[in-house]
Amino acid sequence: MSTSTPTPATEPLDTYTLNMGPQHPSTHGVLRLKLTMRGERVVAVEPVIGYAHRAHEKMAENRTYAQFLPNTSRQDYLSGLIYNVAWVEAVEKLAGIAVPERALVARVILSEFNRISSHLLWIGAMLLDLGAATPFLYTFDDREAITLLLESVTGSRLTYCTARFGGLSRDLDPDFPRRAREVLARLKPRWDEFEGLIEDNVIFRERARGVGVLTVAQCRAWGVTGPTLRGSGVAYDIRKAEPYGAYARFAFDIPTRPEGDVLARYLVRVAEMRQSVRIIEQALDALPGGAILTEGSIGVRKRLKPPVGTLYYTVESARGAYGILIVSEGGTEPYRAKFRTPSYANLAALQDVMPGTMIADLVAILGSVDVVIPEIDR
Repeated sequence: MSTSTPTPATEPLDTYTLNMGPQHPSTHGVLRLKLTMRGERVVAVEPVIGYAHRAHEKMAENRTYAQFLPNTSRQDYLSGLIYNVAWVEAVEKLAGIAVPERALVARVILSEFNRISSHLLWIGAMLLDLGAATPFLYTFDDREAITLLLESVTGSRLTYCTARFGGLSRDLDPDFPRRAREVLARLKPRWDEFEGLIEDNVIFRERARGVGVLTVAQCRAWGVTGPTLRGSGVAYDIRKAEPYGAYARFAFDIPTRPEGDVLARYLVRVAEMRQSVRIIEQALDALPGGAILTEGSIGVRKRLKPPVGTLYYTVESARGAYGILIVSEGGTEPYRAKFRTPSYANLAALQDVMPGTMIADLVAILGSVDVVIPEIDR
């Protein structure tokens, strides 16, 4: 008597299941893609997550608003500073805390440098997954210059916790604008170098053009945001649609591409770095003097008790819309905290995108979406 499991009548006999991960170099985290294959062509994809779940939402409900600050940058460690500022600004809005002008502009400067740093790491890592080692060296060299600059202000190189309710923990030193402009001057020529090194490379273009096309309808159905959405032609950016902090003061464009493929998502991110440089230059010129932290806010930060109410606050991270829902019952800890992370929706959309593609294209498609697993397993 056979002990093998019978094949269901609905399952084609010429398909098989292949696991990509959960330990796989190109997943950049503990992610498993359960693939149904027919030969080398993908029939279906099931993302399997939850391997590194850390219960950030439950932790937020068992800590004071200030005690949860270090958790924020550990959701998306590549957009950590943006996430740190997002939590602070959400609580400030809920509690009605005023923020000095200098702190608002400084937050924009630091956040945009963090965005460029994230995009540079993405370009280097994605191209390395596709077999190109030289772009990895270029991008990480530039990223190191940004990391050193941010470290001089925040004291950290990856997981930042510099924002405080009412401002920042530390002021920008008098020499910071000069050093920041030196980094910007270093970055500007890179875009043309990328064009020759990466975009004009026939191997990259053939592996990226027309691959992993994500339509506008699919983006809307799955809630896709960020560069992945803009790579499908939708000019939606929280910094423009619902300006927060000091973003409404600065002029910048929303780069889009109509193709919706891997190449389009790459080109959008390169264009976004140009716009981030543009924002930083304006912010440095407009950086006011004065305090970096609201006077008398030290006590507020330690024993903060926002009024009873519910708040939803959204910012534009390097991967898309990051939303924070806070429910306050007037205590020192949130009654409920819920986080809407962009990677979760962006990864889910791949279930529609990957079927019908070749297995060799999976790495390019997954890399082009730029998911960060810790913010999915939050």
